[in-house]
Amino acid sequence: MDYAQQQRNPTRHTIGLMVVILVHVLVIYALVTGLARKAVQVIKKPLETSIIEELKLPPPPPPPPPKKLEIPKPPPPETYIPPPDIPVTSAPAGPTITVTTPKPPEAPPVVAPPPPPPPPPKPAIRRGIQRIGGDNPEFPKAAIRAGVEKGHVVARLNIDENGNVTEVVIVSSEPSRHFDKEVISALRTWKFRAEGEKYVGEVEINFSLKD
Repeated sequence: MDYAQQQRNPTRHTIGLMVVILVHVLVIYALVTGLARKAVQVIKKPLETSIIEELKLPPPPPPPPPKKLEIPKPPPPETYIPPPDIPVTSAPAGPTITVTTPKPPEAPPVVAPPPPPPPPPKPAIRRGIQRIGGDNPEFPKAAIRAGVEKGHVVARLNIDENGNVTEVVIVSSEPSRHFDKEVISALRTWKFRAEGEKYVGEVEINFSLKD
């Protein structure tokens, strides 16, 4: 059956009308009998509200007190009882041996040796002494070949007790080394007066080629 046929069915329309009529009848009856007023009055009454308080639980019981730990007391110290004094018997002392250390002999006093005798005084140098013999020094040929025309020599003579020359020492020469050999050779032949003692003499010798 299609939808158009359902809409044209008179039975369905009849049932709908009957339901609408029944609802109107009930509303009218309620208005007549005052049920509607009672419903309004019930609605208008104040609503009573009640606040339910939260139940307070009792506080928890206090915790038990902590147990005290009992520390056992140490036993009392034992009383020290000293041992009885035992007398000590000392052994008899033997004979005392005394050792005498011999005293070392005293060292003899050190005697300082006598100071050495002072050296003999140096003989005074005599100047201007006069010879009594001997050769005169000649002008060296080597000096002539070297172009030397003059010279000056100071010599020191060691003379013995008999007046003989034992040593000749050149003190200074100018020009150097040109006249030394000739002077030493000539002065060793010189002879002086004997004085019975040694002495030192000093002489000066001048050389000149013109002479």
